[in-house]
Amino acid sequence: MKKVVLVTGANSGIGLALCERLLSQDAQLQLCLACRNMQRAEAARQALLVSHPQAQVTLLHLDVGNMRSVLRAAEEFKQKYNRLDYLYLNAGIMPNPRVDHKAFYKGLFSSNVVHMFATGEGLLTQEDKVTPNGLQEVFATNLFGHFLLVRELEPLLCQMDHNSLVIWTSSSNARRSAFSLDDIQHQKGREPYSSSKYASDLLSLALNRHYNNRGLYSSVICPGLVMTYLTYGILPSFFWTLIMPIMWLIRIFTNTFTLSPYNGADALFWLFMQKPESLDPMAKYHSLTSGLGNNYTQPHKMDIDENMSEALYVKLLELEDTVRKKLRGEDVDIKAKN
Repeated sequence: MKKVVLVTGANSGIGLALCERLLSQDAQLQLCLACRNMQRAEAARQALLVSHPQAQVTLLHLDVGNMRSVLRAAEEFKQKYNRLDYLYLNAGIMPNPRVDHKAFYKGLFSSNVVHMFATGEGLLTQEDKVTPNGLQEVFATNLFGHFLLVRELEPLLCQMDHNSLVIWTSSSNARRSAFSLDDIQHQKGREPYSSSKYASDLLSLALNRHYNNRGLYSSVICPGLVMTYLTYGILPSFFWTLIMPIMWLIRIFTNTFTLSPYNGADALFWLFMQKPESLDPMAKYHSLTSGLGNNYTQPHKMDIDENMSEALYVKLLELEDTVRKKLRGEDVDIKAKN
């Protein structure tokens, strides 16, 4: 039976690099690129077909930050396919990132420079906004839209004849200190990206608890420090030109500077080669690159607990119910479910 793979955020960066590696490994798989910008998605599809002329690559219009789009895309996908083996939840945003330049320059010439670049801790803040659905944009795009997608695709993910795997692209920037159960959308904070990524770590654990007995498993990866459109948007382009030699030098001494999308996709690809039931639900699988440029994947235990993950799962179910009512035209307050 041909495997079916769905990748969100697949038109560039880590998502596109993953698709290239998947097709190189299994030319028979049915690959679906789920993207917001269909022009870029078609360009990505054509690029993949140049390398793999016989590949089965389809497109799905999906704006994961728009809940109507998520519901429409899920319905379209269910009409085309009768199974789903791998669901890569890779799309994400970091809107209007701002750098604390004082902290940056201080860290650049300190022993903390590797940790600073690898995690962005104490360095990055973002300005969030509210979507037309009434949700915080980063929360909606990085977490809730993907959660709703999983819920909608349950019939294809939960089948008795095979196990399926949901894979979240998280981050080393996912920190417990940025997340609060009292503010899961991060309306009151300045680190919505970090909060959303920590929430995805929590949610992955909860999905395993609730779905393993139905054949659905969930894992989390960290791509390391990768130079993508998202990364380049943090600082002016000329500044990256200046510091890239330093970063390549630092990579000799640390394995978290994967730098290229191909290297950053290593953990995503590695999970494709594993049996879902063999994976550790408490581990985040890290893409790593040695100083000599060799790629490998290594699990690290996440700073999460089951009580917090279950509490988040319950809140997301409640929010899902509220969002569905709002989409039906009912008068409900989404912020009250934060």
